[in-house]
Amino acid sequence: MMDYVSRRLPDDIPALGISLAAAAIAAGVGGLASVNAAAKYGLLEQPSWAPPAWVFGPVWTVLYVLMAIAAWLVWRTRPPVATSALVAYGIQLVLNALWTPLFFGLGWRGAALAEIVMLWIVLAVTIALFWSRSRIAAALLVPYLVWTTFAACLNFSVWQLNAVSA
Repeated sequence: MMDYVSRRLPDDIPALGISLAAAAIAAGVGGLASVNAAAKYGLLEQPSWAPPAWVFGPVWTVLYVLMAIAAWLVWRTRPPVATSALVAYGIQLVLNALWTPLFFGLGWRGAALAEIVMLWIVLAVTIALFWSRSRIAAALLVPYLVWTTFAACLNFSVWQLNAVSA
């Protein structure tokens, strides 16, 4: 067992770096699109249960770290490489990065809602695929699924509260 661990360690360190880098890139793309997000968020009519803008940064930081660790745990379960699980993970990262430009950049709250529902579905599939490789990795994504559920509800409420009357 120890021999297996020592043989895998050199492979694991770059894989963890790649996982962290992928999550950081997704966070960075979303961050670039949300430079003025806090100000825009503050101008929107919000439900009484909406969190203040400052909550989002720390929450997303924790979620991205958990996501990277989860992907790393699944990657290191090879052989064989968990291709379908990691492809699903990549797709959800792309969907994650697309939400902010839709919601804040373009102001397309309805499209952002449809997109976050797709994200939720792909994330649920990712969790199921991760579960078959590493239950810990799947569990690490559960807070992200909970937050995405909350964000979808908030997206819907903000969209409805800020709909232009015809």
